[in-house]
Amino acid sequence: MVNLVAAQKPLLHGLMKMAGVQPHMVEIEPGTVMNFWVPKETVKKPQKGEKKNDTPTLTKPNKPVVVLVHGFAAEGIVTWQFQVGALTKKYSVYIPDLLFFGGSITDKTDRSPTFQAETLVKGLRKIGIERCILVGFSYGGMVAFKMAELYPDLVQAMVISGSILAMTDSISEATLSELGFKSSSELLLPNSVNGLKALLSVATHKKLWFPNRLHKDYLEVMFTNRKERAELLEGLVINNKDPTIPKFVQKIHLLWGESDQIFKLELAQNMKEKLGETVTFQGIQKAGHLVQLERPCVYNTCLKQFLTSLLENEEQK
Repeated sequence: MVNLVAAQKPLLHGLMKMAGVQPHMVEIEPGTVMNFWVPKETVKKPQKGEKKNDTPTLTKPNKPVVVLVHGFAAEGIVTWQFQVGALTKKYSVYIPDLLFFGGSITDKTDRSPTFQAETLVKGLRKIGIERCILVGFSYGGMVAFKMAELYPDLVQAMVISGSILAMTDSISEATLSELGFKSSSELLLPNSVNGLKALLSVATHKKLWFPNRLHKDYLEVMFTNRKERAELLEGLVINNKDPTIPKFVQKIHLLWGESDQIFKLELAQNMKEKLGETVTFQGIQKAGHLVQLERPCVYNTCLKQFLTSLLENEEQK
């Protein structure tokens, strides 16, 4: 029987190419490769004598660079499918698949957000990115925070949705207990239709209905590399005594679904207070954790307003 989600993938890929991005595989180092969706205009066409299936070379972007970093339940273009077309006219948009998502994989054993951040930075630099604005969602937001902390020369600013600086054991335990889950894996790596339904019910403001067949197909296609992803979740949680609040030099905009049950508004507001004057906050009504998918038009308007304001201020300096 045809997997409906797998069958729709070519359509989504086609829509992304129409929106102006295409896939490009980057070897970070032997044993580690990362897939990026990159602006089509940066891909050099094969010269005479070059085979079409050779890995194409990329030129440097000529517009401000926005990097969209996905969360834990889907790869890059699934997470950001409604944002790409809204941004590509004015920005060079890059969508990476983090390690163990999409086509990205490594033989290294490190599963920390720091390793994800370092690998993504290496990949961005290999494809010619010298400065960028990060938009990070959920797990991708934690990776983005690490990138901004470790590589301030690369990260110009950030927009963060449904994420926190780091997942401490107390936040993890309190969140899971309130949501009724025993572990992060039970919540974020469902292995049954009922488990996926439970994840969607806490991730959205408005309860969605899909046939069981579609849930089953989604599980088969999107939840690959389960062992490695479970290890990523284990590597995410740190001891309460460990977290320190970095001094970020970048402007940070927190763009939140006001009905987010996974990382509630209080966590966002508490983070804003701790991080200080470089941080702004904006809530979106009638949206949960999956804010960019639930209310894409409102999300895109807010995102573009921040980007426009940021770049106008940069020009005036």
